[in-house]
Amino acid sequence: MATPGGAQGYLQIQDVVKDFGGGAVAVNHVSIDIAQGEIFALLGSSGCGKTTLLRMLAGFETPSAGRIVLDGQDLAGLPPYERPINMMFQSYALFPHLSVWDNIAFGLRRDGLPRAEVAERVEQMLKLVQLDKYARRKPHQLSGGQQQRVALARSLAKRPRLLLLDEPLGALDKKLREATQIELVNIIEQVGVTCVMVTHDQEEAMTMASRIAVMSEGRFLQVGAPADIYETPATRFVADFIGNVNLMDGVLRSDQPDHVQIDCADCSHHVGHGITGTEGMAVTVAIRPEKIRLGRAMPDTGFGPHNRVQGTVRELSYFGSFTVYHLALASGAVLKVSQGNVDRHPDDVLSWGDTAWASWAPNAQVVLTQ
Repeated sequence: MATPGGAQGYLQIQDVVKDFGGGAVAVNHVSIDIAQGEIFALLGSSGCGKTTLLRMLAGFETPSAGRIVLDGQDLAGLPPYERPINMMFQSYALFPHLSVWDNIAFGLRRDGLPRAEVAERVEQMLKLVQLDKYARRKPHQLSGGQQQRVALARSLAKRPRLLLLDEPLGALDKKLREATQIELVNIIEQVGVTCVMVTHDQEEAMTMASRIAVMSEGRFLQVGAPADIYETPATRFVADFIGNVNLMDGVLRSDQPDHVQIDCADCSHHVGHGITGTEGMAVTVAIRPEKIRLGRAMPDTGFGPHNRVQGTVRELSYFGSFTVYHLALASGAVLKVSQGNVDRHPDDVLSWGDTAWASWAPNAQVVLTQ
């Protein structure tokens, strides 16, 4: 698989397999090229193989088959300490008895660098992560976000050719995690290091990565830019895993070059593009909650009875900037609708038990055939 620019990858993972025996294949013939300077995310639920793949890059696990090549160098047989790679763990693994300065210097001293060079690199890293004033503090005297930056500085101080991040922000609370995501990306991009990160947090991957690989059962289901994976998921699993989505099973009734019509249990869809399929085949229509409009009056969608459905508000959740409605449909299915709260005090607010119409544009849906 080529890098975004079509050039050969700086990091090449070539048909890699990890078989633990007894039918436990953690990584199943995975291939990807990653460009120099790219932040690449492995995203998936627990047990999908993402951490095993990261550990093979680091040298903690040996591939059963395949090759891993970094900047033209085959990493086969190289132990972790000989690889030009650094890994930052979720726990940060800081030495509690050492100061921030000494934590960052630890790996450099182990490598036998001259004292002056160690000092220069540590000071450089402290400035980069904006912790100059905290150089003499111990880890327990720092906040979670500051500890995370110390761990990053220690990883970058050795100037690795590849940085591996294992759930880098998992130990932080939600608000701090969101604030730290952009900060972390800015630091990595300033240094210019190539980065592979593992996460099960889709928002973290969408915010931090230039490309994402969605993994399941040891395989890549889809690789692409965050917007591409969100807007045009390749499979039902990817659509359901990335963000919130409504999935409607249906039958393809009309297949034209410029549009298709699909009948589902509660409504019919007019989709404004053709697909590769045959009339009568089973398909799934995916539509994101924020792409649906909600109102009391029956809407004119411009396509007759298509792209609209009536239901009853069963649940609603207010999140400040938007509200999520759960609309119970005639079949018993529930349609999730996300509406932005543009006005401070709207006159006609839908509430529990109200009847409402949901409608959507012909380019709002994605038709999934697998």
